[in-house]
Amino acid sequence: MHIILNNSSMVPIYEQLMDQVKNEIISGELKENEVLPSVRALAGELRISSLTVKKAYDKLEEEGFVVTVHGKGTYVAATDRSLAMEARRKLVEDDLSAAISKAKNVGFKKEEILEIVALILEDY
Repeated sequence: MHIILNNSSMVPIYEQLMDQVKNEIISGELKENEVLPSVRALAGELRISSLTVKKAYDKLEEEGFVVTVHGKGTYVAATDRSLAMEARRKLVEDDLSAAISKAKNVGFKKEEILEIVALILEDY
């Protein structure tokens, strides 16, 4: 598992950790039933609090991405491909929604926002 945290980001550390673990699960880098590092081991490796890692793991379990077996560890849950795609779609929708809100807050109209999106898409 390759995790990079940005301490100067406005995004809380546990959310950064969650997002990166989710992305590795969705992309298939972390396979079904693969064991994740222990809370203590990952906290030590990342030089963050064990409570932060525990919070991230707990949230991932709530969302169905991992399963924790007490005394054994935390494992990647059996993945439903449609659930994974829906999770990715939600992340993209949230980002786009935030960008549209920002554009509206500075006075852009719908047509101007669509024009910007079209310009950006031309680069891809």
